[in-house]
Amino acid sequence: MNPYVILIRGINVGGKNIVPMAALKKNLEEQGFANVSTYIASGNVVLVSDKPAGEIKVQVEQSLSENFKLDDGFVKVLVLTHEQLQSVIDHKPNGFGEQPEKYHSDAIFLMELDAAETLALFNPREGVDEVWAGDGVIYSQRLSALRTKSRLSKIMGTAAYKSMTIRNWNTTTKLLEMVRQVISNQ
Repeated sequence: MNPYVILIRGINVGGKNIVPMAALKKNLEEQGFANVSTYIASGNVVLVSDKPAGEIKVQVEQSLSENFKLDDGFVKVLVLTHEQLQSVIDHKPNGFGEQPEKYHSDAIFLMELDAAETLALFNPREGVDEVWAGDGVIYSQRLSALRTKSRLSKIMGTAAYKSMTIRNWNTTTKLLEMVRQVISNQ
């Protein structure tokens, strides 16, 4: 049995695609996943399964469309192993996420997109935004005092945006803590 982090894109955003976390947890448990836990209402799940990540992705996406009223074109699932999430955190840019009082720091997880190619879609505003490509992720940091001047939101108008899911750095590191807890309990 392996622990996984499931990132669900496009649920509980702006009053659309409402999926109560308790109902999601129950649904996943009924499908045979073990040690299911959710974190905040933005589509973060930690679970244990003996299935490979690709099968879990298909199963969770199918279950979401069958059991919840969703705009399916907007909802996607990314399944990360413990090692993949650990790598995202281990390979962050120097100092990234370490000054939350000064910067808003996000991990933009990519679904079937190349990070180096995707990075070219961003148009960071000098002195406000910084972006870096990682393995399966774009690291984005913006100066909190000037966040209204950030150009990060411009990415939403691109076709590639439907294959991205954004988590703030606190959520990203909390999910790793949750996976570690599952591992220590096995």
